[in-house]
Amino acid sequence: MLELYYYTSPNARKALMMLEEIGLPYEVRWTDISAGDQHTDEYERINPNRKIPALVDHHGPGGRPLKVFESGAILLYLAEKTGKLVPTDPIRRWNVIQWLFWQTSSQGPLLGQAAHFVSHAANRGIGVEYAVDRYRREAARLYGVLERQLAGRDYIDGEFSIADIAVFPWVRVAKGQGVNLDDFPNVKRWCDAVGGRPSALKKLDRDEATKQAAKTSYYTDETWNVLFGGKSPAPATAA
Repeated sequence: MLELYYYTSPNARKALMMLEEIGLPYEVRWTDISAGDQHTDEYERINPNRKIPALVDHHGPGGRPLKVFESGAILLYLAEKTGKLVPTDPIRRWNVIQWLFWQTSSQGPLLGQAAHFVSHAANRGIGVEYAVDRYRREAARLYGVLERQLAGRDYIDGEFSIADIAVFPWVRVAKGQGVNLDDFPNVKRWCDAVGGRPSALKKLDRDEATKQAAKTSYYTDETWNVLFGGKSPAPATAA
């Protein structure tokens, strides 16, 4: 049995999509990061970085249990476990892997910062003009990289793979990063195609309070401090 430690986020969405694509049985363990579930000793034993997602395979290599954290590692592990969604041809395999690393080292972290300053902080009255400008520009650059890669291709490597699963959940929330997908027609076409897959449409029901807390624009003082650390400064008042 596979256990997915999950809460609503682009990185966790990757793991959920992958599990849906490969068709192995799994159970979801809700980990409410807005309430601090990720900081418990029990969870730290699963993921020492105390982030979501994390995966526990109770029948891992040689029948031994295995804990996997970091979304890219989870995708690669499940691809190798099942022989699905990663090419066997070595040239194409490494092409997929390098795009996976591009996503985890560049696209995800930088778009996360864009969303934080463009949307999350702004919704709390926090304005950091330099940060907003920097991450908007970097977001546009990264979307341009993806736009050029998708020219003449249905998917990042030509066929659907873990690279697409890794990249898609961040693109589907482009608006919150200050990006208009109409400016990137290849990316928009690709996003619509991936977004129509059953794995991308998968929804997990949760209680109303958790659904509210999961909305990117919804933060109480308490959840803001849990998620981002420190006190949020009060909005500036007009002189």
